[in-house]
Amino acid sequence: MSRSNSLLQWTECVSRNLPELSASQARVLAWWSFGIAMVGSCGRYTVATFLGLLCEQKVSTVEQRLYEWCLDAKDKAGKHRQEVNLSGCQLALMRWIVRLWTGTQMALALDATSLGDRFVVLAVSVVYRGCGIPVAWVVLPAGQKGTWRKEWLRMLRLLRPVVPPEWTVIVLADRGLYAPWLYRRIVRLHWHPFLRINNGAKFRPAGYARWYWLKDLVSAPNRQWQGRGTCFKSPLCRLECTLLAWWAEGNQDPWFILTDLAPTDSAVTWYGLRSWCEQGFKCNKRGGWQWHLTQMHHPERAARLWLAMAVATLWTVSVGTDLECGTNLDDPDLPALHDLLDHQPKRRIRLLRLGRICLLVMAIAHRRLHLPRQLSPEPWPASLSHTQALLTPLAETTP
Repeated sequence: MSRSNSLLQWTECVSRNLPELSASQARVLAWWSFGIAMVGSCGRYTVATFLGLLCEQKVSTVEQRLYEWCLDAKDKAGKHRQEVNLSGCQLALMRWIVRLWTGTQMALALDATSLGDRFVVLAVSVVYRGCGIPVAWVVLPAGQKGTWRKEWLRMLRLLRPVVPPEWTVIVLADRGLYAPWLYRRIVRLHWHPFLRINNGAKFRPAGYARWYWLKDLVSAPNRQWQGRGTCFKSPLCRLECTLLAWWAEGNQDPWFILTDLAPTDSAVTWYGLRSWCEQGFKCNKRGGWQWHLTQMHHPERAARLWLAMAVATLWTVSVGTDLECGTNLDDPDLPALHDLLDHQPKRRIRLLRLGRICLLVMAIAHRRLHLPRQLSPEPWPASLSHTQALLTPLAETTP
């Protein structure tokens, strides 16, 4: 396929799936994400050089378009100045992922990543096959005082309307982000919190009067416990919930997870999905788009660059899925590539990188551009056997 047709096809795909953008905004976002996926860098001059040579345009002209796309409206030249509606694009991005998704289970992860002493990025990611696809984020100046409550709640509210109500959605977060308000908001959205807490709390199992230190529930590796009860002894923090506790062999500390799901409908191993969002951050940096080398200093501009990276991630991960799983083999260009892979039980190459390799091969071989068609999540980790007996039954005593 010709270079112009490939870029035009991708532009039409981006415009169709992010209708909040004007035609010119969608075109520049398509150029941004196309260049990022092809060169493996979000550097503006690097992407502009690739696109300029590809389209036989002056690199300085292309770079100026990419630069202005990230600006606030007030900083742009001309009379009809518009800035990218980031919230609307994040909503459209989530809607795009939902359309591609197979199945009715989805795991979201909340986490923060920093870039030196410049930025802190709060991100909600769809965790998927060893990676995290960011769907909502806010970029803040590093060292800014205050809590992140407002930002987390806004992003959760933003995403909820586009997820089908019958889907099972768990929201994962590490110990540093646990808060009662976060747990309550997730439940109010009819999603399911899966929040890890520190081991310095107490828990009272249902039917017991005594409070137990969490560390007493799983006092040694290879032990687990799960059940309903009340967490946190202080009346101000008290929470009726399910506790999932597990000390895995080789882990320094046990996991203590709070959820609203019944013990029989949840598994502590699901919390392992949270690590995939960290892999997503790695893909944005050294493992993929080289975000750590950016020279940006304006949080709002950086947030718009994250949109281009997120679209590039969605594209490459989807293509990698088709190649890894053998889905969409009705595409005449994919069967030959899929059959050449030595499929291993353990993933040896990140899906994002596999997708990039596939796109490069198809471009060099002048094959038809492969667009995002499907996201096929892996089954969630199986449940451990329920070992309620690990909590030694004790005679009822007053607290």
